Amino acid sequence: MPFIIETWDKPGHAPVRTQQRDVHLAFLEANKALLLACGAKLQDDGSNAGGGLYVVALDTREEAERFIAKDPFALAGLFERVTITRWRKAYIDGKGYL
Repeated sequence: MPFIIETWDKPGHAPVRTQQRDVHLAFLEANKALLLACGAKLQDDGSNAGGGLYVVALDTREEAERFIAKDPFALAGLFERVTITRWRKAYIDGKGYL
């Protein structure tokens, strides 16, 4: 069953996000088979909200924990907080899975 991983950046760490962005995107590309959805959280004006959301196709919480721990953003110490929540896939791109 998939998991939602939500991250919050440490205050004042925007430069870390910028510095690690390319290697983070390479990590996502290398793991794209696991990603049901993924992206940065944004303010209403489109500016960075300092965090991200991942919906990953993994079977256990431990796999989700290992996945996010390997993210270059995590390795660089960007995250202040990470939550992992089990998720039931009901609809993706208009397709039902129930």
